[in-house]
Amino acid sequence: MEDWSDGIAGLHARFAGRFGRSEPRERALDYLSTLLAPLERKNGWTLAEQAGQRRPDGFQRLLNFADWDEHAVRDDVRDFIVETIGSKDAVLIGDDTGFLKKGIKSAGVQRQYSGTAGRTENCQIGTFLAYASAAGRALIDRELYIPVSWTDDRERCRAAGIGDEVPFATKIEHFKWMLQRAIDARVPFAWVTADEAYGQVKHMRAWLEERHVAYVLATKVNDTVPTTGGTDAEVRDLVTAVPRQAWKRISAGAGAHGQRFYDWARIAIRPAWEDGFGHWVLARRSISDPTEIAYYVCYGPVTSRLKDLVRTAGARWQVEECFQIAKGECGLDHYQVRLYRAWYRHITLAMAALAYLTAIRAAEAAKGAAETTSKTSYPSASRRSAD
Repeated sequence: MEDWSDGIAGLHARFAGRFGRSEPRERALDYLSTLLAPLERKNGWTLAEQAGQRRPDGFQRLLNFADWDEHAVRDDVRDFIVETIGSKDAVLIGDDTGFLKKGIKSAGVQRQYSGTAGRTENCQIGTFLAYASAAGRALIDRELYIPVSWTDDRERCRAAGIGDEVPFATKIEHFKWMLQRAIDARVPFAWVTADEAYGQVKHMRAWLEERHVAYVLATKVNDTVPTTGGTDAEVRDLVTAVPRQAWKRISAGAGAHGQRFYDWARIAIRPAWEDGFGHWVLARRSISDPTEIAYYVCYGPVTSRLKDLVRTAGARWQVEECFQIAKGECGLDHYQVRLYRAWYRHITLAMAALAYLTAIRAAEAAKGAAETTSKTSYPSASRRSAD
C-alpha cells in the first residue's frame, strides 16, 4: 500500500502545478487516491468518508468551483501514458459510452441511445480516445456530447455551466478534435480504429487521409467504395466475389477466452494509390457461421500486410476494456455532478486513476517477462556448480 501511495503521489506531482491554490491541489490527490480505493460505489459521500472527511463539500468544490485547468491535466495524463506504454506501433481507438442519469439538469442529459445500456435511456454520452499498445491500454482524451436540444436552449445551457461559446458538435467532430490533439502532441501511433458509427462516415475517412493517418474502420454492409476500375460498389458485393483461397485464418488477438480466430480477406480498392498509401476493404468471417461477416475500410502504407490490418481491427475491443476497468475500478461513471466543467474534471481524474493502474500492470508485466527471461537464459547457481 505504501508503494501504491507513493506511486499515486508521483502521478499527482506531474500535474500539481495546474492548481492555483494548495487546498484544491491536496484535494485532488485525495480524490485520485479514493477513486482507486476498493469501494462498491464511489460517489461524493463514500469518497469523502474514505478520505476521512465528514462531508463531501471539499470534493464538490474541487469539481465545481476550484481554480485548476482540467484540460492541462488531461494532457499531463496523456503524456504519462505515452511515457509508460507508448509505442510507434500503437493504435488510437475512438468510441463513446453512456452514463445513466436521473433528472434533466445534468449537462447534456436527455433520452438518447446508450450502447452501454443497449437501449434508449436518460443519460449523458461521453466520447473518448483510447491508446493501446502491446504494453497496455488507457484513455487519453474525452468530450461530453451536448445534444442540439441543449445548444438550441442557451438559458438551459448556462444553468448547467455550458458557455455560449460551446457549439453543437457531433461525436464525429469530437473524434476529430481528440485525434488532432494527439497528432499535435506528437503522440506515437501507427493506426486509428473505431466502430461503424464512425467508420461509415466518408468525410471522417477523408479527414484522416488528408493527414496521412492510417486507419482500419468498421463500416456498414452496404457502404460504397470506389473500385480499382473507377466505379462504386457496395463492400458486401466486393467480398462476395472473393475466391475461397483468398481467405486466411488469423487471430485478431487474445480475448477473454483465448485467441480470437476468424477468416479474413482483403480487396484492393481505388483506381490509383498516392504517396505510398493504399486502400482496401477488409472482411472478417466467423468460423462457426460463415454468413456472419464484418466489414472494414482501410487506408495505410502500401507495405501493410493482411495481419497488420487484422491486428488493428482486433485492437478495437481494448477501448471496451478501458471503459470496463475505468467504471469498475476508477469510478468513471459514479459521479454526482451536474455542471459541464465538473463532468470534465471528474472524468479527467478518473482517467488519471486508470492511467496509474495501466502503469502498474505494465510494470508488473515487464518485471514478470524479465524474470522469465532471466530464468530461461541463465542456469541456476547449483546447475552451474554441477557443470
